[in-house]
Amino acid sequence: MIQTFIVNYFQENTYLLFDETKEAVIIDCGCLTSQEWSKVEEYITTHQLVLKHHLCTHVHVDHLLGAGFVQARYELLPETAPEDLKVLPGISAQARQFGLPVNVQDIEIQAHLKAGMKIPFGNSRLEVKSVPGHSPGSLAFYETMSQSVFVGDTLFAGSIGRTDLWGGDYDQLIHSIKTEILTLPDDTRIYPGHGSPTSVAFEKLNNPYI
Repeated sequence: MIQTFIVNYFQENTYLLFDETKEAVIIDCGCLTSQEWSKVEEYITTHQLVLKHHLCTHVHVDHLLGAGFVQARYELLPETAPEDLKVLPGISAQARQFGLPVNVQDIEIQAHLKAGMKIPFGNSRLEVKSVPGHSPGSLAFYETMSQSVFVGDTLFAGSIGRTDLWGGDYDQLIHSIKTEILTLPDDTRIYPGHGSPTSVAFEKLNNPYI
């Protein structure tokens, strides 16, 4: 099961994944306000979910605004790749550069995820895929059984991620999309960091940037 919460100034997609065992992972918790977080927490409580991981596709502030909530409530730190931390400023500095009118605190991040790793929760597994370009350490998380892939800001419905932020690289982004995402089965459902879901087949035929 996949539950989507659209949050913060950037209309970021926070994803909650779980299966019949009730074990769950949250991907890119961007909840900015207590009201946004309350909706996520209420869903977890109502469905009696056990949160096992907080996974992050990349370390941009809009995808990490809820990390403090997750840590405080479930004692889980965000997990991501190490490459972003070598280049990107902390999320408090990012928030200032974006002019966010909120007090954003830096957080501890577990930067240990690498391509090919399998992340278990319940009877499910997420495969870590390296998709640099939007940021140096951007990741995608692929679930084989449901043929779903969570791509962060690498690819959108009919568009691609921006490459003008810290460490972005257009050529690298296009290479990542073509070799890591569009090589998945055509009926794979793509869940981006912003906007509506799409599919591998649709993007192959319709995305003007690829």
